[in-house]
Amino acid sequence: MIVSRDTKPERQIYHLGGLLLGVIRDTPGGTVELYPTYESLNARQGVSVNAFLLALDWLFLIGAVSNDDGRIKKCF
Repeated sequence: MIVSRDTKPERQIYHLGGLLLGVIRDTPGGTVELYPTYESLNARQGVSVNAFLLALDWLFLIGAVSNDDGRIKKCF
């Protein structure tokens, strides 16, 4: 994946994915619901639903998160 120099770094998938992992890490129990996780990330960064879902999809594709009965679970 090539990182673009034309966009703001805080809107890059890498940055949003890292923030999303931080939200999951800070939640007790290690698994989170979709919408409350979006609200937490939006409060930290001010991100759109589409960008949130794109970051979540990216984390799933690289194996950083998984689906645990409809909840998001960090894999490491």
